[in-house]
Amino acid sequence: MRKKHLIWVIVYGVILTAYTAFVLLDAFVIPKSIVSPEMQETQESNGESGPDDADEEHGNTIVTTDTSYESGSISINLETKRIKNTQVYIADVVIKEASCLRAGLADGVFGRNVKARTSVIAEENDAIFAVNGDYYGYRDSGYVMRNGYLYRTEARSGTGNEDLVIYEDGSFEIVDENEVTAEELQENGAVHIFSFGPGLVNDGRITVDENTEVQQSMLSNPRCAVGMVEPLHYKFVVSDGRTDESEGLKLFELAQVMEDEDCVVAYNLDGGGSATMWFMGEIVNFPTTDGGELHERRVSDIVYIGE
Repeated sequence: MRKKHLIWVIVYGVILTAYTAFVLLDAFVIPKSIVSPEMQETQESNGESGPDDADEEHGNTIVTTDTSYESGSISINLETKRIKNTQVYIADVVIKEASCLRAGLADGVFGRNVKARTSVIAEENDAIFAVNGDYYGYRDSGYVMRNGYLYRTEARSGTGNEDLVIYEDGSFEIVDENEVTAEELQENGAVHIFSFGPGLVNDGRITVDENTEVQQSMLSNPRCAVGMVEPLHYKFVVSDGRTDESEGLKLFELAQVMEDEDCVVAYNLDGGGSATMWFMGEIVNFPTTDGGELHERRVSDIVYIGE
């Protein structure tokens, strides 16, 4: 009888161990995804036009340097500044059509544990310029809308969860998830919704203070933010951090940079080791998690500019 009982204990232990392993793999390793409409179109088509084809079709004359890109529809100029003992990279972007501001997903799909480097996602989408997005896959809640498709409608718990909404006319708005549903934003013409935050600047005024910080974040960090000067005119800012050369920025200091760049609305995207700026095939900043070697963290998504 004792032997039979021991066998059942062993069997139960094996089953419990296997179930625990599956739960951990399901949460952190096994990809769960939805193919984006853009990737579906790519998979169903026999061929895809690249940037050169688009340029020829639209008659664009493109002039580029190491820090600039000029065409009939897009103007990008990069600048590096030394702020608070930190290297800060600023991209001034002016586009002719709001559709030039886009979002890309890792592997072209929406889902948990689907990740790729910013540079890889940018190249897969024929981007000209890109920064990392909000790393939506790190969370199970928070609105997610990309390129007009609403992927997640569940609001984050708690208060003060601010999202960045980008509308079809290229305008920005910062909203609180407790005050509006994702479906209502879609009905109002939203094209993208990012749920990281917080908002940094609204109506031309800084909306964080010196004590504001992202949960579980160190005080000074590599940072990434996007701001709107006016519809179709944007500023993207990425700072280095956690290295001997660059201390990193506090959230309030990042907001000051966005205000100094004349942004009337600005929003904090995922920072730390995720913070990456990419331009015409090259990484612009020094992405790092621990201050060691250059290393892009794999992320869920990017914000990019494309023809």
